[in-house]
Amino acid sequence: MNPHPLKQREQDLIKLYSYCQLGMTPKQFYSKWQVNYEEIAQICSRSLSTVRRWFSRGRNYRRPMPTDLRHLALMNFLLEHFEEIPEELLQKLCFPDKSE
Repeated sequence: MNPHPLKQREQDLIKLYSYCQLGMTPKQFYSKWQVNYEEIAQICSRSLSTVRRWFSRGRNYRRPMPTDLRHLALMNFLLEHFEEIPEELLQKLCFPDKSE
């Protein structure tokens, strides 16, 4: 396996992504899209009980991790722009080639 060398363009993209403040709270996502807690759990790869704690008050409340906020923001982006994304790109995103 030969890794691809990074050119300036790729290094710039990594830097842009590293500083990206992309995030959406579970409450924001829930109020925007007609989803249930199970679907939010699936998007974030979390248990249903964890998601319930994000929406609870008081002692049982748990704050979502930054990765959860990013998952929800990315899913929001995909839902908003789904029609604009070429099928070939969706296939690469969702079904990456395992041979690489």
